[in-house]
Amino acid sequence: MSAAMTILRAATPESWVAAAVERWRELLVDHANCEKKAASTALALIFAYPEDHALTLALSRLAREELRHFEQVQKLMRTLKVDFERQQPGRYASQLRNALCTAEPGRKLDLLLSGALIEARSAERFGLLSARLPEPIAGFYSQLQRSEARHFELYVSLARGAAPDRWSARLQVLAAHEARLAADPDPVFRFHSGPPGPP
Repeated sequence: MSAAMTILRAATPESWVAAAVERWRELLVDHANCEKKAASTALALIFAYPEDHALTLALSRLAREELRHFEQVQKLMRTLKVDFERQQPGRYASQLRNALCTAEPGRKLDLLLSGALIEARSAERFGLLSARLPEPIAGFYSQLQRSEARHFELYVSLARGAAPDRWSARLQVLAAHEARLAADPDPVFRFHSGPPGPP
């Protein structure tokens, strides 16, 4: 079992993996966008909770790493002659956000737990794809799997510190919602989508 499955409640369906292997060019374009969003999420938390010194220091480092990953994906796209294309957003992130508390005291905890779940899903999928895609993507994704595992563990640690008595129960609720989004058929293929199919 991958480390990510310690918090994920459903494995990625094989049909998503098969589609990703076939549609790897689309995947790379969305992956580049995901790295930008990951950096943006970390920065948004820094601005939202500047008094939390442990959080701001850890997420400042994480944001820089995510931006390095974005640069690496862009370089890989150039090497493989994959052009950037504007894409409509998928449902995963927006519907996961819809399940989060929008006011304190629950908002901070939910933002950290959703970050953990997104990073864990990324780690799981990088592991699955590194075994199926050719080089140089396979080696790159193998490296990213380890990075994303560190990232989800960081978010879990921050969530535990923010709400020691509530984080575990709340994680179960959000993880069940995330599992449905990752496993149910999805009309839009993305790095964090469900398998291609009608909704």
